[in-house]
Amino acid sequence: MTLLANQTLLTDRIAKIETLIVDLPTIRGHQLSMTTMTTQSSVIVKIYTEGGVLGLGEAATIGGLSYGPESPEGMQLTIDQYIAPLLIGQSIASIKALKVRMAQNIRGNYFAKNAVETALFDIQGKILNVPISTLLGGKVQDRLSVLWVLASGDTEKDILEAKEMIASGRHKDFKLKIGRRPVKEDVAHVIAIKAALGDESMVTVDVNQAWSEAEAIEGMQLLQDAGIDLVEQPLAQHEIAAQARLSERFNIPILADESVGLPYEGFNIAKIAGARAFALKTAKSGGMLGVLALAEIAQAAGIGLYGGTMLEGSIATSAAVQAYSTLPTLEWGTELFSPLLLKDDIVIEPLQYHNYGVEVSDKPGLGMALDEDKVNFYRRK
Repeated sequence: MTLLANQTLLTDRIAKIETLIVDLPTIRGHQLSMTTMTTQSSVIVKIYTEGGVLGLGEAATIGGLSYGPESPEGMQLTIDQYIAPLLIGQSIASIKALKVRMAQNIRGNYFAKNAVETALFDIQGKILNVPISTLLGGKVQDRLSVLWVLASGDTEKDILEAKEMIASGRHKDFKLKIGRRPVKEDVAHVIAIKAALGDESMVTVDVNQAWSEAEAIEGMQLLQDAGIDLVEQPLAQHEIAAQARLSERFNIPILADESVGLPYEGFNIAKIAGARAFALKTAKSGGMLGVLALAEIAQAAGIGLYGGTMLEGSIATSAAVQAYSTLPTLEWGTELFSPLLLKDDIVIEPLQYHNYGVEVSDKPGLGMALDEDKVNFYRRK
């Protein structure tokens, strides 16, 4: 297809938007401070153009409403009842124009908007026969490092799991989910794992907002003394002033997660030195464009970057890979492991994980196609 023909096709319009929810079991219980996940529920978005091009998107959260204000059921309703009527009949030539249209008519709902934006980028990539990374300015990384999250809650099981990952060449760095037990118990769990793995593996912890400031002072001192590399979101997301006090007090860096997603949130944390790293998540930022805008604020402020996940499936993870590959540096790597946490997949060709990372696809759009038999099997009836 010639470039002129491709440009002509960008005048294509949105004909139909469909959504469905799939429920995929995890390979083991994934324990966080607020819940234990045994199933991940994702909203799958299909956007069809009048010219017959299909774009895919995905949105998921952690444990229904236990993580934040959006749920799979709510996201599906928002897209079906509010977003779809706004977009049907509109040109797919300008994704930014469609995002403005959504923003002017629908407040918040960033996870749902993220799934729709992903599908629109998938359409444009397929029409122009380029990966999404090209539409975002071009990739500068062919492979992203990926850590593994140890979240069984059992010290010996976590050590065994980590050593198996290292031996297989799949992951060498690890994050531990803590915050459900008393501070000293959680820290003892972390220190035992760090001791077993040694200095060759980076070990970080995610508290998921579970500590008070007093508990964080105790816990971070112990973690710093043990050589732990990073502490993710020790305090409630709105306590950024207290987070700044902790960041000034300790050498161990704080990774802001729940407290940062939108660019203005990143600016507010940066101006008070409230964290030394930001967890990027396309869902929290309303899409790939938003997450890259947040990354620019972090880079301008000298704040490190970490490629996060909402434990989505392959579609949303592929979108994150495409976006993060355009960043020259991810100082803290990524945690784009979540398709590997699921027992099955609904795409025909999954992402490729090896050599402690994930490959960045050069296929058009997301480079993903649905396995409709699997979709029908896991689709919520």
